Amino acid sequence: MTKIIGADAKRNLTRIGVFYDGNYFYHVSNYYNYVHDKQSRISIAGLHNFIRQKVSDLEGDSKDIHRCQIVDAHYFRGRLNAMEASQKGNQLYYERVFDDILMSEGVTTHYFPVKSVNGQRQEREVDLWLALEAFELALYKQFDILVLLASDGNYVPLARKLNTLGTRVMLLSWDFEFRDDYGNQRVTRTSQDLLDVVTYPVPMHELINGRSERDRLLVSSLFVPKDNNSYSRKPAPEVDFGNEDVHVSSILSVKSGYGFIKYPPTNLFFHFQSVNGCDFYDLEPGDKVQFRVARNEKGDDVAIDVELVE
Repeated sequence: MTKIIGADAKRNLTRIGVFYDGNYFYHVSNYYNYVHDKQSRISIAGLHNFIRQKVSDLEGDSKDIHRCQIVDAHYFRGRLNAMEASQKGNQLYYERVFDDILMSEGVTTHYFPVKSVNGQRQEREVDLWLALEAFELALYKQFDILVLLASDGNYVPLARKLNTLGTRVMLLSWDFEFRDDYGNQRVTRTSQDLLDVVTYPVPMHELINGRSERDRLLVSSLFVPKDNNSYSRKPAPEVDFGNEDVHVSSILSVKSGYGFIKYPPTNLFFHFQSVNGCDFYDLEPGDKVQFRVARNEKGDDVAIDVELVE
């Protein structure tokens, strides 16, 4: 009798594989942490619970979520080498914190080198490696559902190939737009071609912003609690290090997330992620600071590596 029950349970188990386009996921998580009203990062554990619940609902097993299990999860992203990362404030530390989070949730990481050539970053084709790995594992491990966190049309061939295996594809995607720190309009949209070839397209932005009670319950644990958001530092904006000299001056004003430093003939803007060695919100007008001058993407001078002078 026990063997029969065990066989039935195995046959009825919905096996889920999860594959992250890391650059895309990091961009989305930054949006919710720094732009959206949620002001929090997406929780990996909460996201995995959401996936199991959503699969259970869509597959008709809503009464038994335990039959929907994530059996494999993989995270793909390009990143700087140790030397370059060490020159960007605390980036190495925060990358390690996120690695710990992924490891604790059983996510296998796949990192590929990002090289700088003549000041331009060149990244290997992460989407190609993700597609190859996802197809191979789907074939080998026979996922019932493959969950893809991506938005790029480059994943269309992967979805079509998975369809030939009978593996159902769930796409978690986000559409949003916002104006960045420098006034540039940033738009993130999901490829319509990709949406058309997957089995279960899930527009996450609609669920998160939804007003229905069902949506609120489904996304309630999707975000990291604010008192536990240890991976919250905003990545530094792209700047051109036009002046490597260290300058000393004083804080002119401090606003919500940014401030200005006295620097004749004009005052220098600085963002809170450019502050090293102390909390941004500990800075007050009149405090003496040292800093370097860089140029943002608009060509304007800004202060970076801002440190309080004791």
